Amino acid sequence: MTLSRAFRSLAPAFLVALAAAGCVAGGGSLPANYQPDPALRSATAEDIESRFERTCEATQAKILRRGERTLKRRCGCYASRTIESLDPTEIAAYRNSGVFNETARVKALGALDACRLKRPV
Repeated sequence: MTLSRAFRSLAPAFLVALAAAGCVAGGGSLPANYQPDPALRSATAEDIESRFERTCEATQAKILRRGERTLKRRCGCYASRTIESLDPTEIAAYRNSGVFNETARVKALGALDACRLKRPV
């Protein structure tokens, strides 16, 4: 599978996750038709961390108007700090809803700050 084909197959799920992450991190509400990715229910911590990193790269590239590859190190920092800080109930809530609950949101914002990334508006 080519890279562009892989991107096109993942793009719809990624855009929904990105919109949800932006809404939650920014304190907004989710779109009325939002449905969490069913694959999250069985996702490992490593899968979730990878999802955090990809979402961070896309969001930060948009905010900073930079290429995603230039943000790999800092978004890796964010993803690992976030997943390490979440307790089992916060991870379970994320698996069920696809978004951070209030306590996880605070931890994720702290990870953004620690890794010198911009907070989404």
